[in-house]
Amino acid sequence: MSFSGVIKEELAAKYAKARHCNLAELSAIFSICGEFYEDKNGICTLRFKTENFPVARKSFTLMKKTFNIKTDVVIRRNPQKGCYYMLYGKGEELLAVKHAMVQAVCCKRAYIRGAFLAAGSVSDPKKSYHFEIVCGLKGQAEYLKNMLHSFGLDAKIVLRKNNYVVYLKEGAQIVDVLNVMEAPGALMELENVRIVKEMRNSVNRKVNCETANIRKIVSAAVRQREDIEYIRDTIGLEKLTEGLRTIALARLMYPDAPLKELGAALEPSLGKSGVNHRLRKLSEIADRLREHKEA
Repeated sequence: MSFSGVIKEELAAKYAKARHCNLAELSAIFSICGEFYEDKNGICTLRFKTENFPVARKSFTLMKKTFNIKTDVVIRRNPQKGCYYMLYGKGEELLAVKHAMVQAVCCKRAYIRGAFLAAGSVSDPKKSYHFEIVCGLKGQAEYLKNMLHSFGLDAKIVLRKNNYVVYLKEGAQIVDVLNVMEAPGALMELENVRIVKEMRNSVNRKVNCETANIRKIVSAAVRQREDIEYIRDTIGLEKLTEGLRTIALARLMYPDAPLKELGAALEPSLGKSGVNHRLRKLSEIADRLREHKEA
């Protein structure tokens, strides 16, 4: 099962205790992915279609719990896509779904939960972090985006194939929205994946950093050895001061040693900064000899 399916199964089993929260959740489901019809007598008909059985079951139960009216369920089979479920409800009281006021924090949580059940998805967190809810109308998308903003979530909207997609991209933001929708099981699964990925990324960063440092040390050592060999082959190392001659011979003897180890090999030993200073002096001498030769 996909990660989206796991989340929807968990959310489908979550029922609010308060009627106003159930109304908010139904309002999201039917406004984003359903249809309202109202006749001249004020009788409202709701119709909702989904391929997800847990979502269909929850919508049916919410209708039953909230209004206690007859709700019809029709199952259609598509050879290519499998089953999809259509719910129908009819009654004057269903206007409350159409005109539901979503103001309390608990109702906002329920609304976002219903919107995700109706038209939401989350990518596999092992591959990427992406949460989205598809809305058919711009006004619906703006309303949902503002509701997500009220929880401190940086939701954005993008137009895709005539639909308005409300989305979140960061892993931490998706963790927060799962918490808002009250899906602790999926939240823990996502957090476990994030921990593993962050540890792996941290190890990779350290390895890359160490590799870069090793390359830098090796490259510097090669350049230092070339400078010393050039001095030896032109004027001879005996022309150098004792301190420079000592470090030059040590570098030739230990061509790949880091500066600290190179200094420790001397008698008396020399600190890293002292070794670096002498090697820099040798580099300057080699550069002057090259310039003199070219001149």
